[in-house]
Amino acid sequence: MAPRKADIRLIVGLGNPGTKYTGTRHNAGFWLLDDMARDRGASLRPESRFHGEVGKFRYGDRDVHLLKPGTFMNRSGQSVAALARYFKIRPEQILVLHDELDLPPGDNRLKVGGGHGGHNGLRDIIQQIGRDFLRLRIGIGHPGDRNQVVNYVLKAPSREDLAAIEEANQRSLEILPLLLEGYLDKAMQQLHSKQE
Repeated sequence: MAPRKADIRLIVGLGNPGTKYTGTRHNAGFWLLDDMARDRGASLRPESRFHGEVGKFRYGDRDVHLLKPGTFMNRSGQSVAALARYFKIRPEQILVLHDELDLPPGDNRLKVGGGHGGHNGLRDIIQQIGRDFLRLRIGIGHPGDRNQVVNYVLKAPSREDLAAIEEANQRSLEILPLLLEGYLDKAMQQLHSKQE
């Protein structure tokens, strides 16, 4: 089987806007996007036509756009679709960074396509552009009871969990060049094997 290729033109971090949500688990996608922007020397600025904060950096001969939707999580697709349409970016050229209940803190995983798994941000993006985008799932753990999920994702992680999330996000930054070069399988292998 031929190796899967990536051609990333847009990286989206998911979260909720406002200082009230800054340190909450649901904003793990924002955290990683901020790290990527800093790493690449990109600054994010509010852009009303894209309903969020936008930045970009050059990689080789192309622009890679960065987006933090300014809508609430369940309307993330509005922001993603607006920017993707404007720059003619296809769903398979989009990498979405998001919190993942089904992975423990410290375990980040790449995944191509799939369903929303109950994640309202992913649900809205799928409704707007389809499911063929790439995801970087940031493990935040599960409270153990689905009735506690909403409360759990809108609270800050423990110090130990936060340290594990930050460490996994650092490993995710290290595989970004592989992803941007198009080596999806190599990036997956490197990220996943370091965590096993």
